[in-house]
Amino acid sequence: MPDAAANPSDRRVYGAKTAEVRRSERRERMLKAALELFGTGGYRSTTIEALCAAAGVSTRNFYEEFGSREALVIALHDEVNGAALTAVVAALEGVDPSDIAARVDAATRAYFDVMTTDRRWAQIALVESVGVSVEAEGHRRAAIDRFVALIELEANRLAHDGLIEQRDYHLTAVALAGAINGLINTWTANADWSAAAPRIADEAIRLILLALTGGT
Repeated sequence: MPDAAANPSDRRVYGAKTAEVRRSERRERMLKAALELFGTGGYRSTTIEALCAAAGVSTRNFYEEFGSREALVIALHDEVNGAALTAVVAALEGVDPSDIAARVDAATRAYFDVMTTDRRWAQIALVESVGVSVEAEGHRRAAIDRFVALIELEANRLAHDGLIEQRDYHLTAVALAGAINGLINTWTANADWSAAAPRIADEAIRLILLALTGGT
């Protein structure tokens, strides 16, 4: 017998939708509700009841899918940071490997495009997910470490090709990742955020170039 026959509930159809599709749609509604509530009212001010009401799901559905508010904010944090990292890698692929300024510009703007497209995403990634739990901090640390590794890898490649000084760039990468996060935090607190975003990206680009090239 096929596996599906052993799990008939997986094949049940309600209103022309399988149980799997309905569950996927509920999950998506919960993520959208959390993005709005966490990103505007704040993680700590948002109750599970409010999330369920906004998503149109039962508390039972919520606990089946996520189990806690913590898991939900972690899922959103991972989603936006994953999208940002993917965008940066994709932006670098089409740029001359020897053109330092162009590569820094493309990568930085790709990152800022993701992080500043919707203020709620930056709020969740850099503000609301801070200090939630040990597990959440682990996800935050892992996301930062991935960007540090990417910056360090690029710096080491440029140094190997003789385009910048040969030295240890690990602490430089750590400092740059922290500075970029600080600039995004400044942007989230700025009432005129749509106008400030390009200026903040410009400042990040200048900072990265200065750190890698020493201003030469």
